[in-house]
Amino acid sequence: MKKFLWICLPFITTLAMAQKTDDAAKYAEIITKKGLQEKLTIIASAEMEGRETASPGQKKAAAYIEDQFKKFGLKPGNGNSYQQLYPVYQDILSGQTLRVNGRNFVWDKDYSFSIQNIANGEQMFNNMVFAGYGMVDSLSKVNDYAGLDVKGKVVIVLDGGTATATPGRGGFGVNGAKMTAARNNGAAGLLIVSQDSPRKTPTGLKGRMTLKPSAPNTFFVATISDEVASALTGRTYTIPFTQWKEVNKGNYTAELKIGAAKTSETLESSNVIGVLPGTDKNEEYVFITGHYDHLGKVGDVIWYGADDDGSGTVSVMQMAEAFTTAARKGSKPRRTIIFMTVSGEEKGLLGSEYYSDHPTIDLSRAAADLNIDMVGRVDTERKTGDTLNYVYVIGHDKLSSDLPVINEGVNNKYTNLVLDYKYDDPNDRNRIYFRSDHYNFARKGVPILFFYDGMLLADYHKPTDTIEKINFDLMEKRVRMIFHTGWEIANRDNMLKRDIPLNMPSR
Repeated sequence: MKKFLWICLPFITTLAMAQKTDDAAKYAEIITKKGLQEKLTIIASAEMEGRETASPGQKKAAAYIEDQFKKFGLKPGNGNSYQQLYPVYQDILSGQTLRVNGRNFVWDKDYSFSIQNIANGEQMFNNMVFAGYGMVDSLSKVNDYAGLDVKGKVVIVLDGGTATATPGRGGFGVNGAKMTAARNNGAAGLLIVSQDSPRKTPTGLKGRMTLKPSAPNTFFVATISDEVASALTGRTYTIPFTQWKEVNKGNYTAELKIGAAKTSETLESSNVIGVLPGTDKNEEYVFITGHYDHLGKVGDVIWYGADDDGSGTVSVMQMAEAFTTAARKGSKPRRTIIFMTVSGEEKGLLGSEYYSDHPTIDLSRAAADLNIDMVGRVDTERKTGDTLNYVYVIGHDKLSSDLPVINEGVNNKYTNLVLDYKYDDPNDRNRIYFRSDHYNFARKGVPILFFYDGMLLADYHKPTDTIEKINFDLMEKRVRMIFHTGWEIANRDNMLKRDIPLNMPSR
């Protein structure tokens, strides 16, 4: 009998593995374009009002996701609650001043500033320095501050310029680079002469949302018209913007008063968390995440956010449905799976930052985070390869050498998508690795994969990001591939190795 069992053991083991494999394929079929479309029709509807963080629309979306998690049979992920509430702080501008030599200038016609870039109250200055384009860039070998002493003075610079700068959230942008250069040289503030005065759209009177009350800001940044710049440099006439490059760099004297009256609001947002407990490895965890917030509405105009990130949100829900169905029918995951949709991503990854600093589990026990942010469209700038059979994968060569082996293995077996690693290039100027919620897991050492369609132009961050533009056939294939990756990570014998240091700069 023992001999017979020994002879049959390889066959029994192989059969068990085959059954597990068949289960993965069977339950992946629950992820359908019909199911994705039904959920996205609700998430990206007018009723959700663009799901801006801390807005009524965001709270409606959170309630819908929570209801779905309950329906699937997930357990609440934050004690007895499906929502992890967190505070959000926002400054509101109630008054503003800019005066040169006793002359008052007009808001949005002659000057403007973002509320986070100026202190509360009025400031007086007498010393100005014109510094050309105000760039310091080693790649272009440009230093507009060479020979200038700007310590404690207000620097005036021109909008634009030819020096390179990293764009996008998480990067600096050209004006961000000008601001950094001015601060690094000891300036008290920065005035950027705008090419677009007066402004065509009103400046927002609300500051960006933050997880902490705003700290006192001693350095200010504002944009000004060429008329204001001319007054600050002692002209009695206005120098047109096109002629400012002819003006000599150097010191000027004027009486500048600039000020803001600000109040602060405390708001509330939430992450929605549902948990599927594992079996023998239930104290190890796999995260499947996406952000459900978007940009809200202005007047009657709604930023629907169907792809960004309605597509990721419903992907998380559809995978939760597939995994819980499998569990009810006897195919429970070995590791606990945490399905989480976060808010505040569009405001600077706030929800995932809050979670990573206030986790509901020990993050050292997290095997991986699979993050989904925009998987429903086609990259309009993709010039090579099949545009209808790809997904960008970010993070495959970081933190764990197991990541590409697992992801590529299940893709080759089940879906045969082109896994494009374009955005893992260290020279990626868009800095995509820093621009979604996986980053806040990575900074805590959790291995991550981020799945993304690359839709940076077209309807990105526009009211026209709507559901009829989603390619549900391609989206279904992408989400099934992510499901298989999660299935493998949740059921393998060993945790993913954490064998590659996160040797990269912060956001």
